[in-house]
Amino acid sequence: MRFPLSRTPIPRAVRLRLESGRVVVLSVLLGGVVGVLCIGLRLLLDLLRPLTAWLSGYAPPGTPGEGGLLMAFGHVSPLLLLLLPLAGAASAWLVPALPGGAFAQLVRGAHHPQRGAATGSEGWPPVRAQVRTLLGTLLAYVSGLLVGRDSLFVLLGQLGTRVLGSLTRLDAGELRMLMLAGAAAGLGAVLHAPLAAAVLVAEVLYRRFEFEFEVLMPCVLASVAAYAAYGLAFGFAPLLRVPYGGQLPPLEQLPALATVALAVTGAGWLLLHACRLLPASLTDGRWRPALGAVFGLATAGIALLATPAVLGDGSGWLQVGLSGFMGADAGAQGLWRWLLLALGARLAFGGSVLPSVGIGGLLGVGLSHVLHTDPAVAGLIGAVAFLTVTLNVPLGATLLAVAWGGDSMLPLALLAAGVAHVLSGEPGIVPGQLRSRADGALAQTPSVPVLPDTVRALPRRPAPTSGTPYVPDLEAADQTGRQLYRRPVPPSWRGAKLKLLALPPEVEVVGVMRGGTVQLPRPELRLTDGDDLILLAQPDAYATLENRLRLPGA
Repeated sequence: MRFPLSRTPIPRAVRLRLESGRVVVLSVLLGGVVGVLCIGLRLLLDLLRPLTAWLSGYAPPGTPGEGGLLMAFGHVSPLLLLLLPLAGAASAWLVPALPGGAFAQLVRGAHHPQRGAATGSEGWPPVRAQVRTLLGTLLAYVSGLLVGRDSLFVLLGQLGTRVLGSLTRLDAGELRMLMLAGAAAGLGAVLHAPLAAAVLVAEVLYRRFEFEFEVLMPCVLASVAAYAAYGLAFGFAPLLRVPYGGQLPPLEQLPALATVALAVTGAGWLLLHACRLLPASLTDGRWRPALGAVFGLATAGIALLATPAVLGDGSGWLQVGLSGFMGADAGAQGLWRWLLLALGARLAFGGSVLPSVGIGGLLGVGLSHVLHTDPAVAGLIGAVAFLTVTLNVPLGATLLAVAWGGDSMLPLALLAAGVAHVLSGEPGIVPGQLRSRADGALAQTPSVPVLPDTVRALPRRPAPTSGTPYVPDLEAADQTGRQLYRRPVPPSWRGAKLKLLALPPEVEVVGVMRGGTVQLPRPELRLTDGDDLILLAQPDAYATLENRLRLPGA
């Protein structure tokens, strides 16, 4: 049954698969919305961080590239033994065990966008759960626990998509695409690297090197727009200022740099296995807040007895190390953070970009003083290798090193990321990652249930204009090679009349299954929840329709 596209009441839900203009407009608009929200979050962080520094007596170096290194560090107060356990317990209680933290929610929701939180751990969480996650992450970060600042902005990007969704009509496919684009927008703003953030979000969905290229363009557009708005308020300086001369290191340093990449890759591989020592029944159950308190107590103990440098996400100390003002003790700081990440990753502490960058970078800086190589180059290589292992994002990690260290870092960073990705295997620190697109719910085409043999294939015939029921020609059945398919009514079609549906010429509606009976496709018939469409189409034409309209499975 063919009807003109201009008569459909749902052009925004259907035409997205045929036109790119709407995608461009929505992505840029979303980037602007997220950029404004990121400005507000940055101002909030500037207000809260001095308060926690006053309570604990110690202020970490802060975020480089935004004036964070001009702060006085101070001395740690024993009050941390009370503050950090309380903050850890509250954060673990606020952040849901499933789907988890910022990146875990993003990955799980992207793979199962049409499943609600009420059906299990998959699907986009409700707004209330995402707001609780944002509050728990904010509390942990401002307290000095190992929670990356980027987690806050990734969550804010997802909430920005909710704001945009309240202003315009989005179907499940658009919501999935824009959720990823919103996360890329927030990540691009906080990392000061919009292209790297867009690639990282498109790459983090899978454990192996695989992309959804149809997602990459919205992520790039939203990330660039958000960083443009954010940079107008706070400047466009790189997050990390690397004193790198723009030249490749001498050839005699290459074995030492290769040793750095291999050592940090091994540390990341051990971390992935150490994170799994605690059973999920313990970390995801009623003991989760208690384990969060233990994590906070461990952080406070290390800060009091060993080094206060474990407080914060590590990006400030990494800037100090890349500038050449730290020796082999940078490696010790990296090891302490490695231990904290192994303890807290399952509790949504540290499962993001900046903690991995900080740990890998500090390990690289420490090894550079042992191996007598450039600390800036070794630190960036360590950050690339560790981030590649933990998040399975070799290309995104490479682009981050290039954004911070210059184009001359590209060959070394690309080699380090490739080696780390090959040697680390498929495990990752982000739960919910799939091995490949073929394993995803959206890529799997369910078995197409053809109607019983008693129902014959019906060829196309023009619908009458008088509004009388459409009666197909049974004499010409099975002569065109087309088949009958039965599919539930897509959510965006519910409430629409049959005559207003927009279908390709190769596909037509020949019946509507309602209440156990088949109704003939009258043009005025209005689709309701629970209806099943009986479609007549060539197999390849129906596969194209199913992919474009994302019809739910039978």
